[in-house]
Amino acid sequence: MTRGLVATAAAVVFALAMTAAPFVLSTYWVDVLDSVGIYALLALSLNLILGEAGLYDMGHAAFFAVGAYTTAILTTRLGVPLLLTLPAAALAAGLFAALVALPVLRLRGDYLLIVTVGVGEIVRIALVNDVGSLTGGANGIFGIPRPFLFGLKLRTPEQLFPLIWGAVALTILVFHRLSASRFGRQLRAVREDEVAAEGSGVNTARARLTVFVLGSAWAGMAGTLFAAKMTVVSPESFGFWESVLVFTMVLLGGAGSIPGVLLGAFLVAGLPELFRGLASARMLVFGLALMVMMVVRPGGLWPRRARGAS
Repeated sequence: MTRGLVATAAAVVFALAMTAAPFVLSTYWVDVLDSVGIYALLALSLNLILGEAGLYDMGHAAFFAVGAYTTAILTTRLGVPLLLTLPAAALAAGLFAALVALPVLRLRGDYLLIVTVGVGEIVRIALVNDVGSLTGGANGIFGIPRPFLFGLKLRTPEQLFPLIWGAVALTILVFHRLSASRFGRQLRAVREDEVAAEGSGVNTARARLTVFVLGSAWAGMAGTLFAAKMTVVSPESFGFWESVLVFTMVLLGGAGSIPGVLLGAFLVAGLPELFRGLASARMLVFGLALMVMMVVRPGGLWPRRARGAS
């Protein structure tokens, strides 16, 4: 059986399992899957930046935070229905990403990684210090209303499940099409050899800026769903640790591989719930897992499939 058929079979089984999940699992485990879905959205958005374009973004939680806080402010202070804040959250995160990208994307490799860590910390500190008296300081913003969908107020994990995983399915479809497009090929050319890409007529600066803004805007929309699920946002939810978790999901599953990123999200965000007694050792476990993966399987657990490979 070719790898393509294996992937198709795995996708069908996964879709059927996720369709049945809210009907056969307890509320607790459905809630865990809701969290995994939000992390999957965040990891897929980072995969667009890291896996497709090769840009090392270790401050991705900053754009997640911008989206979540945009939704929190619009819903609690202006009374905007939560799902209508999705475009505003994406726009706010995308504009912030564009502002950051103009100076930052001139850097390469490790230097870019270090600077994006700084960007993430700047956002977290700004939230803690309640800049503009909008963010609520260290306490955050409470009382975010539940979303309405087709007239139904989504209160329970089972009710939120179709919204969150529907967004994941849509994201997979959009990003798969984007990866197969001319723009996707340009991004891979930039990742593999920027000089050669320039020589082939690719505007590498524009490609890098576009993918950085797009991935960050998608993280902002994931922030909206996070706010909908939690009904509260605070700075501690968007620290450096969150960026590390998402980065780990992408690398562990396989940078550039959508199935790999989903697998990474389940392993990093879902598996620890089976071993709650070892929660204090998560950093050690993740660190060891990445070390082993870099040596044994550097492409990740489900690496990217070469175009045209069977």
